[in-house]
Amino acid sequence: MKYRSMKKCIIGSVLASMMAVTAFSQSGTNSPYSQYGLGILSDQSQSFSRGMNGVGLGLRKGNVVNTLNPASYSAVDSLTMMFDVALSGQISNFKEGAKRINAKNADFEYAVGLFRLMPHVGVSFGVLPYSNVGYQYSSTRSLENSSITMTDTYSGDGGAHQVFVGAGWRIFKPLSIGFNAAYLWGSFSRGFTSVGSESQVLTVSKIYSVDVSSYKLDAGLQWQQPISKKDELVLGLTFGLGHKLGADPLCVINTTDASTSVSRSDTLHAGNALELPMSYGVGLSWIHGNKFFVGADVTVQKWGSVSYPGEVDDKYVGRTDLMKDSYKATLGADYVPNPVSRRFLHRVHYKVGAGYATPYYKINGKDGPKELSLSAGFGIPLQNAYNNRSQLNVSAQWVRSSAKDMITDNTFRITVGLTFNERWFAKWKID
Repeated sequence: MKYRSMKKCIIGSVLASMMAVTAFSQSGTNSPYSQYGLGILSDQSQSFSRGMNGVGLGLRKGNVVNTLNPASYSAVDSLTMMFDVALSGQISNFKEGAKRINAKNADFEYAVGLFRLMPHVGVSFGVLPYSNVGYQYSSTRSLENSSITMTDTYSGDGGAHQVFVGAGWRIFKPLSIGFNAAYLWGSFSRGFTSVGSESQVLTVSKIYSVDVSSYKLDAGLQWQQPISKKDELVLGLTFGLGHKLGADPLCVINTTDASTSVSRSDTLHAGNALELPMSYGVGLSWIHGNKFFVGADVTVQKWGSVSYPGEVDDKYVGRTDLMKDSYKATLGADYVPNPVSRRFLHRVHYKVGAGYATPYYKINGKDGPKELSLSAGFGIPLQNAYNNRSQLNVSAQWVRSSAKDMITDNTFRITVGLTFNERWFAKWKID
């Protein structure tokens, strides 16, 4: 029996998961918009979907890991053990008036696995990002009726991540249900410093920080409806549970009188003032044989009703006016000319996608930037002993975040993901 390759795969997957946990401690963004809310929310899709701009609520394939809808796990092939890992790199351009700044980032995106536990039941596990915070910039202003200028510096880093396990069960042929249960952890640190050009002005610094250690629960449903011998529709529904995170956000305020060197420090507690929102999603996909897939998703996150820490009258408290409900619509397609052809280019998957999203936070009482995104990608089959079961997915995505009188963020992102797919549970012949 060929245990050696299986052992190498197990070791490799463990190492990949360890790398992911380590890499997630680094920020994957330079956006000044990451200072609001829980930061820039991460794309939860896997590499097969990235070229389709993250479509996945109605995606149901036996050779793909799709954590967007855990009901899809039940489609996994009975002989299959899959691992999916991905890296990304991005270039961002921030524009405000005539000023332009470029920034670069690289990130380990995720590491996930999927296998069949029993007939009609698939189990998935892995490490996924949730959000990223990473920014640093300065601005100057003049005090009224004075020649004194103030230099304000803003900085922040951190983010949240999740280790999850999920299961999907096909109850009967059209209907499958599933869930993901995750441990959510992370830390957020944001700083503000204001320094005057003359010594009689107080120097003020504020440090906002919070450590998160909680759970995250999501559920999904998929309904398969054949409409011809080669065509099928899949309806996907998802639900995410909203709840308080049990965290204690802190605000440490330090003031220093430069003329007397007298300093004062105060620590404010916001209490249990941090929450995850309820979320809902619906997706519909059309599958034509093994060649063509088209999907559309709409998701809603109810941030407008959750609590988030903020300052009010020299107090640090939970506020419900800093966030807003967010909406996202995504459309994507995947086409492979002939998955069993001898010609390489006929076995390649060609993908395109587009999306539009509204912000989940407010900036000085106004809605944050809306997001427009376009993507394209390839799924390249990798020859192995079982012919094209593994796949290298390469995708490119352009994301534009903009709002009137605010910074415009244009980001170009490349994601490279490897789906390793082996028939571990096949019955081997003894040589």
